[in-house]
Amino acid sequence: MISGGLELTGLGKRFGTRVALDDVSFTVRPGELFGFVGSNGAGKTTTMRIVLGVLSADAGEVRWDGAPIDADVRRRIGYMPEERGLYPKMKVRDQLEYLARLHGIGAPEARRAVETWTERLGVAERLGDEVQKLSLGNQQRVQLCAALVHDPQVLVLDEPFSGLDPSAVEVMSGVLRDAADKGVPVVFSSHQLDLVERLCDRVGIISAGRMVAVGTVEELRSGGVERIDVVGPSGAGWAAGLAGVSVVSSEDGRTRVQLDNGASDQEVLRAALSAGPVHEFARFRPPLTELYRDVVTAGGAR
Repeated sequence: MISGGLELTGLGKRFGTRVALDDVSFTVRPGELFGFVGSNGAGKTTTMRIVLGVLSADAGEVRWDGAPIDADVRRRIGYMPEERGLYPKMKVRDQLEYLARLHGIGAPEARRAVETWTERLGVAERLGDEVQKLSLGNQQRVQLCAALVHDPQVLVLDEPFSGLDPSAVEVMSGVLRDAADKGVPVVFSSHQLDLVERLCDRVGIISAGRMVAVGTVEELRSGGVERIDVVGPSGAGWAAGLAGVSVVSSEDGRTRVQLDNGASDQEVLRAALSAGPVHEFARFRPPLTELYRDVVTAGGAR
């Protein structure tokens, strides 16, 4: 148990005969950015709604700072739903102040917080506009303001980067990093795996309602097969016959080989050198996109 963190233990949820969550467990530590990834229907939104109390779990528990989450704790969570939860005909300022007041913030403090966050997220000039008149990207910025305006102790964000242009992605990334730097546990879902890899301290991958991997990207890499990129010798004939070595790809003088069954990387290097000069010899570091595919495929084969 991690003091001050968000802890999900053994969450289970069914909708009729369909199993939505099956023993889902992970923690989000104080000051940590946790990327929660999976395909559509994998269970991400259901998990987040259970954390918020919008849905009840059939099994398991959600704890904060070592104790079960109750209504008082949930008031201190900043939540951003995937479907925008804003009133379309309400003006931005009125809406954000209203939401801050619902969290127990006094009127003067709510006004200051609204001005601070709309300025930070680049929508201060739209305070007098109805939400429905904003672009989708600006609606997303206002939605994040709504999650932050009450100075939350936990952030739970469902697809916060959806529909944002690159400059808005950078702004939102900075906001989330700043929140984590202040000790706030931040968990967010996203289909933009390159962004998750760049931002997050740890990643959780869910598939068909089950957690199939949790860890840093480096930890996920360490659990996979070893691959080596060799640049120099033309073709891949030099790798033929090496025990436990298979060629993954070979193009333009770059050959990627996979090592199985305890094969020696030094044997690979010696074989490559025997075929000609070697300009590069390095372990291949698969991106999160490839790691995700591998662990989801392996998890589905269980």
